[in-house]
Amino acid sequence: MGLDIRLNQRLDLQLRLAPQIIQSIELLQLPAMDLLDVIEQELDTNEFLEKTPSERVTDEEPGGNGTEAEVKEGSEEGLKEDELERYEQMDIWDDPSLRRPRSRDEGLLNAKMEAMQNTASTGPSLQDELTAQYLLLDVDERFQQLAEQIIFNISADGYLSYPLEEVLEPVADKYDMEDAEYALGCIQRLEPRGVGARSREECLLLQLDLSDPKVELKRRLIEKYLEDVDKNRLPKVARGIGLSLEDLKELLMELASLTLRPGLAEFEEANHYISPDVIAEWNGNDYDLRLANEYVPELRLNPEYRLALSSNDVGKDYRDYVKKKIDSARAFIMAIEKRQKTLLDVAKRIVHYQRDFLDFGPHYLRPLKMQRIADDLSVHVSTISRATSDKHIQTHRGIFSLKRFFTGGTRSVDGVMESRESVKQKITEIVDRENKTSPLSDDEIVARLEKSHGIQVARRTVTKYRKALSIPSSRQRREY
Repeated sequence: MGLDIRLNQRLDLQLRLAPQIIQSIELLQLPAMDLLDVIEQELDTNEFLEKTPSERVTDEEPGGNGTEAEVKEGSEEGLKEDELERYEQMDIWDDPSLRRPRSRDEGLLNAKMEAMQNTASTGPSLQDELTAQYLLLDVDERFQQLAEQIIFNISADGYLSYPLEEVLEPVADKYDMEDAEYALGCIQRLEPRGVGARSREECLLLQLDLSDPKVELKRRLIEKYLEDVDKNRLPKVARGIGLSLEDLKELLMELASLTLRPGLAEFEEANHYISPDVIAEWNGNDYDLRLANEYVPELRLNPEYRLALSSNDVGKDYRDYVKKKIDSARAFIMAIEKRQKTLLDVAKRIVHYQRDFLDFGPHYLRPLKMQRIADDLSVHVSTISRATSDKHIQTHRGIFSLKRFFTGGTRSVDGVMESRESVKQKITEIVDRENKTSPLSDDEIVARLEKSHGIQVARRTVTKYRKALSIPSSRQRREY
């Protein structure tokens, strides 16, 4: 077979997304705070884009640049009609339709920013506190490096993250296992009690008060019967340690003051605040929805660059650069506005279908699929998925993820569709009302659902929902 060069014709069909469409898709799935970061980045890279000033400069103000008419009058002589005509027609330098509406409360942003600035710092970490305490101990200085190595391998909940042998490896040329055990023992004497444990049994043992007259009984219970206590086998535990059920319950109540996560008990992680993207407010007759745009700045094209294309002194390369930047800035503004409109439209349709949830509570959450919202808005279902991804709505019942309102359901005997969340809520209520000395099995919960609510579900479904709700099994819920 010879090698040669040939000309061939081929018909090929390809689907390519324009950069503007890709940008719109990326902006749509961003939550409000991430959107703010993208806007700030775009403002840094595109000098034609700027934030709309809160107050306009009037022609009476000293030092002002004059009115828009004066600027235009001074620049019209050198305008290139063929290059500026489409920008003049767009009027995108100061088009109110391309800017989001202002917040209802002008002082709200300043109040929130002031609250953020007055928020207390997170404070020292668990490792910092342990290191400071260790330096106060009367311990040979040669163990300090080893102690720091161990301390910085303690997790946030207070446990040693790796086996002591692995923690020792980086400093094995200076210390041996006996030194490591000694240093760990010193660290385990620090506050909070139980820190540096390698297992939950060791964590609880470290927290025991040696002056307690029941310390040996508690030690025996932790070392031999902790698994049985987890599985609520209290009669077996009582027989094993020679106590009555009442005495065992009293002993367990005393042990309940101990913690399995000593690090978090003393140094709790900072709360992760949720910033809602949509706010639903009751006006007396209906729900008003608005976007939470206090932190999203209004954008426009910088009017000073309006003269960039009017000068006869600039070259073609600069003029092309200006046109490219203007197009990019305008596309970004349009993508932001499209995101805001799509998000608000989706939220309105969700509230329309889940009105009963807002009016009466979780029991009335209706089955809803994204495809239904997509059909209403004549968009693809992936657009709905992106618009609701990591987005939250603030209501009088709390802040909820928009994804929560999309759920499947089960049809009851009378033909009414019950959402999964509604079924879970009913299971929770059935368990709360059960006789704790004889808790209901999953089969009995199935029977209660059908008898009381007309809902027919399989036992495995009840088991799955119960585990999702972190409800223990009937054996573990039993009270003696």
